Amino acid sequence: MSRWSRGEADIEQMLASGELQRVTGAAADGSLWLARAASTLADAQGIAVSGPNSAYTLAYDAARFACAGLLAQQGLRATTSGGHYAIQRAVLQQFGSAFDPFGIMRRRRNVLEYPELPDETVEQQEADEAITRGRAILEAASKLLDHLGLF
Repeated sequence: MSRWSRGEADIEQMLASGELQRVTGAAADGSLWLARAASTLADAQGIAVSGPNSAYTLAYDAARFACAGLLAQQGLRATTSGGHYAIQRAVLQQFGSAFDPFGIMRRRRNVLEYPELPDETVEQQEADEAITRGRAILEAASKLLDHLGLF
């Protein structure tokens, strides 16, 4: 399929295994995901000082929404069996190193979401770094979106 010239075999395998599924119509409009990412990133920025743990999680969500937008624009969506890791794999295979920070953020968010000890915390500097990473991912996704076409 020409839609996925880079990483085509990986995407086809993820579709076959049920980690990704095809979507059409309004579900294949990535711009809505990017708008949601921008709003969520602004929310993260707004609470970075008072709630760095929550700011980190919101920055991660914003990055995830931006990545999901790229997939949606291609007529793809992660399934519950593929989850966030499927999003990570799909964007890395197709769009490269600009999306490397998403994996770092995903792993850290998992530690925060499922901590070994309940006092796992994020300092404001780490939250600020996550917001910066989320913004870079959103910018990269925005540049790519128009080149993917709407399926």
